[in-house]
Amino acid sequence: MAAAAACGAIVANLYYAQPLVDLIARDLGVAAALASAVVALTQIGYAIGLLLLAPLVDLVESRRLLTATLAAAAAALVVAAVAPNGAVFLSASLLIGIASVAAQMLLPLIAGMEPEASRGRVVGTIMSGLLFGILLARPVAGVVADAFGWRAMFGLSAVLMAVTAVALRALIPSRRPESRMSYGQLIGSMAELLARYPTLRRRALYQAAMFAAFSLFWTASPMRLAGEYGWSHSMIGLFALAGASGALIAPFAGRMADAGHTRVGTLIAIACGVAGMVLAGLDWTLGLAGLLLAAIVLDMGVQANMILGQREIYGLDAAARGRINGLYVAILFLGGALGSALTSPVFTYFGWIGLAVVGAALPLAALVAASVERPAH
Repeated sequence: MAAAAACGAIVANLYYAQPLVDLIARDLGVAAALASAVVALTQIGYAIGLLLLAPLVDLVESRRLLTATLAAAAAALVVAAVAPNGAVFLSASLLIGIASVAAQMLLPLIAGMEPEASRGRVVGTIMSGLLFGILLARPVAGVVADAFGWRAMFGLSAVLMAVTAVALRALIPSRRPESRMSYGQLIGSMAELLARYPTLRRRALYQAAMFAAFSLFWTASPMRLAGEYGWSHSMIGLFALAGASGALIAPFAGRMADAGHTRVGTLIAIACGVAGMVLAGLDWTLGLAGLLLAAIVLDMGVQANMILGQREIYGLDAAARGRINGLYVAILFLGGALGSALTSPVFTYFGWIGLAVVGAALPLAALVAASVERPAH
Protein backbone atom coordinates (compact mmCIF):
# COMPACT_ATOMS: atom_id res chain seq x y z
CA MET A 1 0.00 0.00 0.00
CA ALA A 2 2.94 2.34 0.65
CA ALA A 3 4.12 1.84 -2.93
CA ALA A 4 0.60 2.51 -4.23
CA ALA A 5 0.33 5.75 -2.22
CA ALA A 6 3.80 6.88 -3.35
CA CYS A 7 2.98 6.21 -7.01
CA GLY A 8 -0.23 8.20 -6.66
CA ALA A 9 1.50 11.16 -5.02
CA ILE A 10 4.24 11.25 -7.66
CA VAL A 11 2.11 10.92 -10.77
CA ALA A 12 -0.36 13.53 -9.47
CA ASN A 13 2.29 16.12 -10.38
CA LEU A 14 1.36 15.62 -14.03
CA TYR A 15 -2.26 16.67 -13.47
CA TYR A 16 -2.35 19.55 -10.99
CA ALA A 17 -2.25 22.05 -13.86
CA GLN A 18 -5.09 20.43 -15.80
CA PRO A 19 -8.06 22.12 -14.06
CA LEU A 20 -6.03 25.32 -13.60
CA VAL A 21 -5.09 25.90 -17.24
CA ASP A 22 -7.18 29.06 -17.57
CA LEU A 23 -5.89 30.54 -14.29
CA ILE A 24 -2.24 29.84 -15.11
CA ALA A 25 -2.55 31.07 -18.70
CA ARG A 26 -4.27 34.29 -17.63
CA ASP A 27 -1.82 34.99 -14.81
CA LEU A 28 1.29 34.31 -16.89
CA GLY A 29 0.10 35.75 -20.21
CA VAL A 30 -0.17 32.52 -22.23
CA ALA A 31 -2.39 32.83 -25.34
CA ALA A 32 -5.74 30.99 -25.18
CA ALA A 33 -4.98 28.79 -28.21
CA LEU A 34 -1.72 27.69 -26.55
CA ALA A 35 -3.07 27.24 -23.02
CA SER A 36 -3.25 23.44 -23.18
CA ALA A 37 0.52 23.38 -23.84
CA VAL A 38 0.80 23.72 -20.04
CA VAL A 39 -0.47 20.14 -19.76
CA ALA A 40 1.05 18.83 -22.99
CA LEU A 41 4.60 19.84 -22.03
CA THR A 42 4.35 17.98 -18.72
CA GLN A 43 3.27 14.85 -20.57
CA ILE A 44 6.03 15.25 -23.16
CA GLY A 45 8.51 15.60 -20.29
CA TYR A 46 7.16 12.42 -18.76
CA ALA A 47 7.68 10.60 -22.06
CA ILE A 48 11.26 11.89 -22.22
CA GLY A 49 11.87 10.72 -18.66
CA LEU A 50 10.45 7.30 -19.45
CA LEU A 51 12.84 6.90 -22.36
CA LEU A 52 15.98 8.39 -20.75
CA LEU A 53 15.56 7.89 -16.97
CA ALA A 54 13.19 4.98 -16.33
CA PRO A 55 15.58 2.47 -17.99
CA LEU A 56 18.06 3.20 -15.19
CA VAL A 57 15.99 0.78 -13.08
CA ASP A 58 17.86 -1.94 -14.98
CA LEU A 59 21.25 -0.36 -14.22
CA VAL A 60 21.30 1.69 -10.96
CA GLU A 61 20.67 0.78 -7.30
CA SER A 62 16.97 1.37 -6.60
CA ARG A 63 16.94 3.61 -3.51
CA ARG A 64 19.63 5.96 -4.79
CA LEU A 65 17.84 6.29 -8.13
CA LEU A 66 14.44 7.05 -6.56
CA THR A 67 15.88 9.58 -4.10
CA ALA A 68 17.71 11.55 -6.80
CA THR A 69 14.72 11.56 -9.15
CA LEU A 70 12.29 12.73 -6.47
CA ALA A 71 14.68 15.48 -5.38
CA ALA A 72 14.71 16.74 -8.97
CA ALA A 73 10.89 16.66 -9.01
CA ALA A 74 10.72 18.75 -5.84
CA ALA A 75 13.12 21.33 -7.30
CA ALA A 76 11.11 21.62 -10.54
CA LEU A 77 7.88 22.08 -8.58
CA VAL A 78 9.44 24.94 -6.60
CA VAL A 79 10.40 26.66 -9.88
CA ALA A 80 6.81 26.27 -11.14
CA ALA A 81 5.45 27.73 -7.90
CA VAL A 82 7.53 30.91 -8.23
CA ALA A 83 7.56 31.22 -12.06
CA PRO A 84 7.41 34.91 -13.10
CA ASN A 85 6.22 34.28 -16.66
CA GLY A 86 4.88 31.66 -19.04
CA ALA A 87 8.27 30.67 -20.45
CA VAL A 88 9.66 29.78 -17.01
CA PHE A 89 6.50 27.91 -16.02
CA LEU A 90 6.40 25.91 -19.26
CA SER A 91 10.08 24.99 -18.82
CA ALA A 92 9.37 23.89 -15.25
CA SER A 93 6.38 21.86 -16.51
CA LEU A 94 8.67 19.93 -18.84
CA LEU A 95 11.07 19.21 -15.96
CA ILE A 96 8.23 18.18 -13.63
CA GLY A 97 7.17 15.64 -16.23
CA ILE A 98 10.69 14.27 -16.63
CA ALA A 99 11.28 13.85 -12.89
CA SER A 100 7.82 12.42 -12.14
CA VAL A 101 8.93 9.29 -13.96
CA ALA A 102 9.92 8.06 -10.50
CA ALA A 103 6.43 6.50 -10.32
CA GLN A 104 7.26 4.28 -13.28
CA MET A 105 10.59 3.34 -11.73
CA LEU A 106 8.81 2.15 -8.62
CA LEU A 107 6.13 0.10 -10.38
CA PRO A 108 8.39 -2.43 -12.17
CA LEU A 109 10.58 -2.71 -9.06
CA ILE A 110 7.63 -3.86 -6.96
CA ALA A 111 6.08 -5.98 -9.72
CA GLY A 112 9.40 -7.76 -10.26
CA MET A 113 9.38 -8.98 -6.67
CA GLU A 114 6.09 -10.85 -7.17
CA PRO A 115 5.57 -14.34 -8.66
CA GLU A 116 4.04 -14.57 -12.13
CA ALA A 117 0.74 -16.03 -10.90
CA SER A 118 -0.11 -12.98 -8.75
CA ARG A 119 1.63 -10.23 -10.68
CA GLY A 120 -1.57 -8.91 -12.27
CA ARG A 121 -3.20 -8.51 -8.86
CA VAL A 122 -0.18 -6.65 -7.48
CA VAL A 123 0.07 -4.41 -10.53
CA GLY A 124 -3.65 -3.70 -10.20
CA THR A 125 -3.28 -2.72 -6.55
CA ILE A 126 -0.36 -0.38 -7.23
CA MET A 127 -2.12 1.05 -10.26
CA SER A 128 -5.18 1.77 -8.11
CA GLY A 129 -3.00 4.08 -6.05
CA LEU A 130 -1.42 5.61 -9.12
CA LEU A 131 -4.76 6.17 -10.80
CA PHE A 132 -6.32 7.65 -7.68
CA GLY A 133 -3.38 10.06 -7.67
CA ILE A 134 -4.12 11.05 -11.26
CA LEU A 135 -7.82 11.55 -10.63
CA LEU A 136 -7.65 13.16 -7.19
CA ALA A 137 -5.00 15.62 -8.41
CA ARG A 138 -7.69 17.63 -10.17
CA PRO A 139 -10.11 18.13 -7.26
CA VAL A 140 -7.25 18.84 -4.87
CA ALA A 141 -5.76 21.39 -7.27
CA GLY A 142 -9.13 23.09 -7.73
CA VAL A 143 -9.80 23.42 -4.01
CA VAL A 144 -6.26 24.61 -3.20
CA ALA A 145 -6.29 27.12 -6.07
CA ASP A 146 -9.59 28.63 -4.96
CA ALA A 147 -8.37 28.91 -1.37
CA PHE A 148 -4.71 29.91 -1.78
CA GLY A 149 -4.02 30.49 -5.48
CA TRP A 150 -2.65 28.13 -8.12
CA ARG A 151 1.00 28.60 -7.05
CA ALA A 152 0.30 27.06 -3.65
CA MET A 153 -0.51 23.72 -5.25
CA PHE A 154 2.96 23.38 -6.74
CA GLY A 155 4.64 24.45 -3.51
CA LEU A 156 2.68 21.89 -1.50
CA SER A 157 3.57 19.16 -3.98
CA ALA A 158 7.27 20.04 -3.69
CA VAL A 159 7.07 19.36 0.05
CA LEU A 160 5.18 16.11 -0.60
CA MET A 161 7.90 14.91 -2.99
CA ALA A 162 10.57 15.51 -0.33
CA VAL A 163 8.56 13.52 2.22
CA THR A 164 7.95 10.73 -0.31
CA ALA A 165 11.67 10.49 -1.09
CA VAL A 166 12.52 10.02 2.59
CA ALA A 167 9.73 7.45 3.11
CA LEU A 168 10.68 5.35 0.07
CA ARG A 169 14.34 5.33 1.04
CA ALA A 170 13.32 3.77 4.33
CA LEU A 171 10.70 1.34 2.98
CA ILE A 172 11.93 0.10 -0.41
CA PRO A 173 14.56 -2.67 -0.29
CA SER A 174 17.82 -2.06 -2.08
CA ARG A 175 18.04 -3.72 -5.49
CA ARG A 176 21.28 -3.78 -7.48
CA PRO A 177 20.70 -4.86 -11.10
CA GLU A 178 23.06 -7.46 -12.52
CA SER A 179 23.38 -5.69 -15.88
CA ARG A 180 26.88 -4.51 -16.81
CA MET A 181 25.80 -2.43 -19.80
CA SER A 182 26.82 1.20 -20.13
CA TYR A 183 24.13 3.88 -20.13
CA GLY A 184 24.55 4.29 -23.88
CA GLN A 185 24.12 0.56 -24.45
CA LEU A 186 21.09 0.55 -22.15
CA ILE A 187 19.33 3.33 -24.08
CA GLY A 188 20.36 1.87 -27.41
CA SER A 189 18.86 -1.49 -26.48
CA MET A 190 15.39 0.05 -26.20
CA ALA A 191 14.97 0.32 -29.96
CA GLU A 192 15.88 -3.35 -30.21
CA LEU A 193 13.31 -4.26 -27.55
CA LEU A 194 10.61 -2.30 -29.35
CA ALA A 195 11.44 -4.08 -32.61
CA ARG A 196 11.64 -7.51 -30.95
CA TYR A 197 8.25 -7.54 -29.22
CA PRO A 198 5.09 -6.94 -31.30
CA THR A 199 3.08 -7.27 -28.08
CA LEU A 200 4.85 -4.22 -26.67
CA ARG A 201 4.17 -2.14 -29.77
CA ARG A 202 0.56 -3.24 -29.96
CA ARG A 203 -0.29 -2.64 -26.30
CA ALA A 204 1.51 0.72 -26.27
CA LEU A 205 -0.36 2.01 -29.32
CA TYR A 206 -3.74 0.86 -27.97
CA GLN A 207 -3.12 2.70 -24.73
CA ALA A 208 -1.74 5.77 -26.51
CA ALA A 209 -5.04 6.13 -28.35
CA MET A 210 -6.99 5.67 -25.12
CA PHE A 211 -4.82 8.13 -23.23
CA ALA A 212 -5.14 10.73 -25.99
CA ALA A 213 -8.93 10.63 -25.50
CA PHE A 214 -8.48 10.69 -21.70
CA SER A 215 -6.23 13.78 -21.82
CA LEU A 216 -8.46 15.54 -24.31
CA PHE A 217 -11.53 15.01 -22.12
CA TRP A 218 -9.91 16.03 -18.85
CA THR A 219 -8.19 19.08 -20.34
CA ALA A 220 -11.38 20.27 -22.05
CA SER A 221 -14.02 19.41 -19.46
CA PRO A 222 -12.92 22.14 -16.99
CA MET A 223 -13.34 24.69 -19.80
CA ARG A 224 -16.74 23.23 -20.65
CA LEU A 225 -17.90 23.26 -17.02
CA ALA A 226 -16.67 26.80 -16.44
CA GLY A 227 -17.95 28.28 -19.71
CA GLU A 228 -21.21 26.41 -20.26
CA TYR A 229 -22.26 25.70 -16.66
CA GLY A 230 -20.53 28.52 -14.76
CA TRP A 231 -18.77 26.25 -12.27
CA SER A 232 -15.99 27.44 -9.95
CA HIS A 233 -12.61 25.69 -9.84
CA SER A 234 -13.53 23.96 -6.59
CA MET A 235 -16.69 22.56 -8.17
CA ILE A 236 -14.77 21.52 -11.28
CA GLY A 237 -12.24 19.79 -9.05
CA LEU A 238 -15.00 17.87 -7.30
CA PHE A 239 -16.34 16.77 -10.68
CA ALA A 240 -13.08 14.85 -11.13
CA LEU A 241 -14.08 12.64 -8.21
CA ALA A 242 -16.50 11.01 -10.64
CA GLY A 243 -13.54 9.84 -12.65
CA ALA A 244 -11.82 8.60 -9.51
CA SER A 245 -14.54 5.99 -9.17
CA GLY A 246 -13.16 4.43 -12.32
CA ALA A 247 -9.97 3.54 -10.46
CA LEU A 248 -11.96 0.91 -8.56
CA ILE A 249 -11.78 -1.24 -11.69
CA ALA A 250 -7.99 -1.65 -11.38
CA PRO A 251 -7.86 -4.70 -9.07
CA PHE A 252 -10.55 -6.47 -11.11
CA ALA A 253 -8.64 -5.82 -14.34
CA GLY A 254 -5.51 -7.30 -12.76
CA ARG A 255 -7.36 -10.45 -11.70
CA MET A 256 -8.94 -10.74 -15.16
CA ALA A 257 -5.46 -10.68 -16.71
CA ASP A 258 -4.19 -13.31 -14.23
CA ALA A 259 -7.13 -15.53 -15.24
CA GLY A 260 -6.19 -15.35 -18.93
CA HIS A 261 -8.96 -13.05 -20.16
CA THR A 262 -6.72 -10.29 -21.51
CA ARG A 263 -8.13 -10.18 -25.05
CA VAL A 264 -11.79 -9.95 -24.02
CA GLY A 265 -10.93 -7.44 -21.32
CA THR A 266 -9.02 -5.32 -23.83
CA LEU A 267 -11.94 -5.13 -26.26
CA ILE A 268 -14.34 -4.16 -23.47
CA ALA A 269 -11.92 -1.56 -22.08
CA ILE A 270 -11.31 0.15 -25.43
CA ALA A 271 -15.04 0.10 -26.22
CA CYS A 272 -15.57 1.99 -22.94
CA GLY A 273 -13.19 4.66 -24.23
CA VAL A 274 -15.30 5.15 -27.35
CA ALA A 275 -18.55 5.12 -25.37
CA GLY A 276 -17.22 7.64 -22.88
CA MET A 277 -16.43 10.21 -25.56
CA VAL A 278 -19.80 9.63 -27.26
CA LEU A 279 -21.52 10.33 -23.93
CA ALA A 280 -19.42 13.47 -23.51
CA GLY A 281 -20.63 14.73 -26.87
CA LEU A 282 -24.24 14.19 -25.81
CA ASP A 283 -24.07 16.65 -22.91
CA TRP A 284 -26.09 19.10 -25.00
CA THR A 285 -29.08 16.78 -24.51
CA LEU A 286 -28.10 14.81 -21.37
CA GLY A 287 -26.65 17.79 -19.53
CA LEU A 288 -24.30 17.21 -16.63
CA ALA A 289 -25.43 13.59 -16.44
CA GLY A 290 -23.79 13.01 -19.83
CA LEU A 291 -20.49 14.47 -18.66
CA LEU A 292 -20.65 12.52 -15.40
CA LEU A 293 -21.26 9.20 -17.17
CA ALA A 294 -18.57 10.05 -19.70
CA ALA A 295 -16.00 10.61 -16.94
CA ILE A 296 -16.79 7.29 -15.24
CA VAL A 297 -16.97 5.13 -18.37
CA LEU A 298 -13.92 6.69 -20.05
CA ASP A 299 -11.75 6.42 -16.95
CA MET A 300 -12.75 2.82 -16.30
CA GLY A 301 -11.77 1.90 -19.85
CA VAL A 302 -8.46 3.73 -19.78
CA GLN A 303 -7.43 2.25 -16.45
CA ALA A 304 -8.47 -1.31 -17.24
CA ASN A 305 -6.64 -1.26 -20.57
CA MET A 306 -3.52 0.15 -18.89
CA ILE A 307 -3.38 -2.70 -16.37
CA LEU A 308 -4.12 -5.40 -18.93
CA GLY A 309 -1.31 -4.06 -21.06
CA GLN A 310 1.21 -3.83 -18.23
CA ARG A 311 0.41 -7.33 -17.03
CA GLU A 312 1.13 -8.61 -20.54
CA ILE A 313 4.36 -6.71 -21.19
CA TYR A 314 5.90 -7.51 -17.77
CA GLY A 315 6.12 -11.15 -18.85
CA LEU A 316 8.18 -10.43 -21.97
CA ASP A 317 11.70 -10.10 -20.52
CA ALA A 318 12.44 -9.98 -16.77
CA ALA A 319 15.95 -8.52 -17.27
CA ALA A 320 14.59 -5.63 -19.33
CA ARG A 321 11.40 -4.92 -17.39
CA GLY A 322 12.35 -1.31 -16.59
CA ARG A 323 13.10 -0.50 -20.23
CA ILE A 324 10.00 -2.27 -21.52
CA ASN A 325 7.80 -0.43 -19.03
CA GLY A 326 9.51 2.84 -19.94
CA LEU A 327 8.80 2.32 -23.64
CA TYR A 328 5.19 1.35 -22.99
CA VAL A 329 4.36 4.32 -20.79
CA ALA A 330 6.40 6.77 -22.90
CA ILE A 331 4.39 5.88 -25.99
CA LEU A 332 1.06 6.15 -24.20
CA PHE A 333 2.03 9.53 -22.71
CA LEU A 334 2.96 10.81 -26.14
CA GLY A 335 -0.61 9.91 -27.04
CA GLY A 336 -1.76 11.86 -23.99
CA ALA A 337 0.37 14.83 -25.02
CA LEU A 338 -1.23 14.72 -28.47
CA GLY A 339 -4.68 14.78 -26.90
CA SER A 340 -3.78 17.71 -24.64
CA ALA A 341 -2.15 19.66 -27.46
CA LEU A 342 -5.21 19.19 -29.70
CA THR A 343 -7.64 20.35 -27.03
CA SER A 344 -7.32 24.13 -27.27
CA PRO A 345 -7.25 24.46 -31.08
CA VAL A 346 -10.06 21.91 -31.63
CA PHE A 347 -12.20 23.44 -28.88
CA THR A 348 -11.52 26.96 -30.20
CA TYR A 349 -12.41 26.22 -33.82
CA PHE A 350 -14.83 23.26 -33.68
CA GLY A 351 -16.41 23.48 -30.23
CA TRP A 352 -17.32 20.74 -27.78
CA ILE A 353 -18.89 18.46 -30.41
CA GLY A 354 -15.69 18.60 -32.43
CA LEU A 355 -13.72 17.54 -29.36
CA ALA A 356 -16.07 14.62 -28.74
CA VAL A 357 -15.73 13.43 -32.35
CA VAL A 358 -11.93 13.57 -32.25
CA GLY A 359 -11.90 11.95 -28.81
CA ALA A 360 -14.11 9.05 -29.92
CA ALA A 361 -12.22 8.49 -33.18
CA LEU A 362 -8.91 7.78 -31.39
CA PRO A 363 -10.01 4.76 -29.28
CA LEU A 364 -12.27 3.62 -32.13
CA ALA A 365 -9.18 3.16 -34.30
CA ALA A 366 -7.58 1.14 -31.48
CA LEU A 367 -10.74 -0.96 -31.12
CA VAL A 368 -10.70 -1.86 -34.81
CA ALA A 369 -7.02 -2.82 -34.59
CA ALA A 370 -7.56 -4.89 -31.43
CA SER A 371 -10.49 -6.71 -33.05
CA VAL A 372 -8.50 -7.94 -36.05
CA GLU A 373 -4.97 -8.43 -34.71
CA ARG A 374 -3.83 -11.74 -33.29
CA PRO A 375 -1.92 -11.54 -29.99
CA ALA A 376 1.75 -12.45 -30.37
CA HIS A 377 4.97 -11.85 -28.47
